[in-house]
Amino acid sequence: MASVAELASGLIRRPSRAGIDDYGPVLTVLEDWLAARSLPHRRLHGSSGELVGLLVEIPGGRTGTWWALDACVDTAPYGDETAWSFSPTSGDIRGDWLLGRGAADSKLAAAMFCHIAADLKPRAEALHGGLAVLLDVDEHTGGFGGARAYLADPRAARPAGVMIGYPGLDEVVVGGRGLWRSTIAVHAPSGHSGSSRTVVGAISRAAHLVRLLDAAELPGADAGFPLPPKLSVTSLHGGQGFSTTPDRCDLNVDVRITPAFDAHDAETLIRKAVAELDAELPAPKPTEITPVATWPPFRLADDEQPAAALLTAAAEAGLAVRAKTAGPSNIGNLLAAEGIPATAGFGLPYEGLHGIDERAHLAELPQVYSVYQRAVLRLLRAG
Repeated sequence: MASVAELASGLIRRPSRAGIDDYGPVLTVLEDWLAARSLPHRRLHGSSGELVGLLVEIPGGRTGTWWALDACVDTAPYGDETAWSFSPTSGDIRGDWLLGRGAADSKLAAAMFCHIAADLKPRAEALHGGLAVLLDVDEHTGGFGGARAYLADPRAARPAGVMIGYPGLDEVVVGGRGLWRSTIAVHAPSGHSGSSRTVVGAISRAAHLVRLLDAAELPGADAGFPLPPKLSVTSLHGGQGFSTTPDRCDLNVDVRITPAFDAHDAETLIRKAVAELDAELPAPKPTEITPVATWPPFRLADDEQPAAALLTAAAEAGLAVRAKTAGPSNIGNLLAAEGIPATAGFGLPYEGLHGIDERAHLAELPQVYSVYQRAVLRLLRAG
């Protein structure tokens, strides 16, 4: 396992903050490692030619379906670097801890998945189908360009399922709430704050809309899905200075959806609140709703692949791992929209994820590695 940690250290030492750093250096570390082992790989590019990931493919010698392992090698930003007790690009090992941004999410998983691909290559002729390893550098942007490019690539075999290497030893994430997001433009007459004429400005109208949305009734969880829907106003912006009441205020609304409260239900609720606003506080121009994104919720049964293979392998390794449906959405929702089942989380214990002093605990690495390797071999029906 020392070689897995060594590769992960090299990745951590190459800054790859989403939307900030050049991804070339961190991918070059992986490309050099893969080339040295004659593992087939290629870069993935988005619709505008931007670099969005790296794809490793190990075809089996027998007919069967393809499966994929996925780990991102872009990271969250560092935040206040002066608050870190070590460099965000440390990559050092202190005791059992691998230090630095990306140690938990998810450069260690990327290193582990590359090693699993290398382990499979000598026995590829006995495998049914094949294994793809997707190394995404457009994950923390929320664009998931690597996954999109992989699924759109006519040269790539479409996977029957994906296991995503997010960290955390106690849970296999087998589902997640979906989302429906929109921007809302609230209008009003502009005016001078000192005028004798009273104007209900756009900010006041937007604040009333926020109250209506906060008061909206959402259903609870049901027997088929363990989490309820959730509505959040995540941004409100309008006006500048002190003397003018603005004629426009913009809101961002995020609704986490479930099978019992889907995207249509979310949009209906928002439109009802907006209609109530416009009726109670009329304005020269109606409030505008612009849908931005929607992803479906997903949840795999414990006996559905690839969840079954991963849960069974964890049990065989003596780990008490529970299946979990996550509140936040993740790349599994994107895959669900494509009809591809996914797990999204089983890995090493960690601290400081997306925060200060991110680190991953290496003592459990042999177990986690063995679980993923067993799961992959079971899916590829290797003897």
